[in-house]
Amino acid sequence: MTTLDARTHTALLVIDVQKGVVADAHERDAVVATIAALVDRAREEGAPVVWVQHSDDDLVKGSDAWEYAPELIRRDAEPLIHKNYGDSFEDTELEEVLAGAGAGHLIVTGASTDACIRSTLHGAFVRGYDVTLVADAHTTEDTSKWGAPPPDQVIAHTNLYWRYQSAPGRTAAVAEAKDVTFQ
Repeated sequence: MTTLDARTHTALLVIDVQKGVVADAHERDAVVATIAALVDRAREEGAPVVWVQHSDDDLVKGSDAWEYAPELIRRDAEPLIHKNYGDSFEDTELEEVLAGAGAGHLIVTGASTDACIRSTLHGAFVRGYDVTLVADAHTTEDTSKWGAPPPDQVIAHTNLYWRYQSAPGRTAAVAEAKDVTFQ
């Protein structure tokens, strides 16, 4: 139902699952394993897999912390989007890559829930995409010492509020990985 009428395909976004981003993330191993299984399913179903990799002053491009988690292997033919802002669309070629793939529906996974995941969800939605957040395939670290809720509550709240987003001609959804389809 996307407002991007000519885009009938679904793409999987794997956002910032980098060593330094997920090192101390909530349920890191389970989330990374779930994302790896989704990557395999997307490939099997012929859906585009788009990798997003963040860099900034604290996450230096080319550093070990900047590298993707070793459990996730990007194929050379799969697009890699380099970004410097929370929203994966901001000042990147993500929109062009998705247009080229005919993708109007995005399946969103990765880190960090309360930063880049949230920003990308909203960025995609306002650009006309249907957006499904995979409930058990995003994570964040514990930032409660700065006043945030514990990570399990941040994740639960994001899953709760995203399922109730609405806008003309677009859908927002939350699904467990086992229920995700790429058709």
